[in-house]
Amino acid sequence: MSVDTMISNAVLFHRKASHRKPIKAPVSERGDGEIDYKNLPLLMKYISPKGRIIPRRVTGLSRQDQRKIAQAIKRARLLALLPFTTTL
Repeated sequence: MSVDTMISNAVLFHRKASHRKPIKAPVSERGDGEIDYKNLPLLMKYISPKGRIIPRRVTGLSRQDQRKIAQAIKRARLLALLPFTTTL
């Protein structure tokens, strides 16, 4: 293929060029405390009103921090510190 015939996916599918948002500071550096299943105020920030874990693309956390948050939420749910859902 020549350079003239190559068209980017953004042009083909009418997509805007995505700009990565800056990664926020790790949770522990923000003063929220350590990521732990016992830190319920911190974990509640990363759960939607329906009870779902908010994804990394929305929270802006690093991959490692998002995994720690998800694991802590799951542990807290198993110990009945957090509900699995908000509605019955």
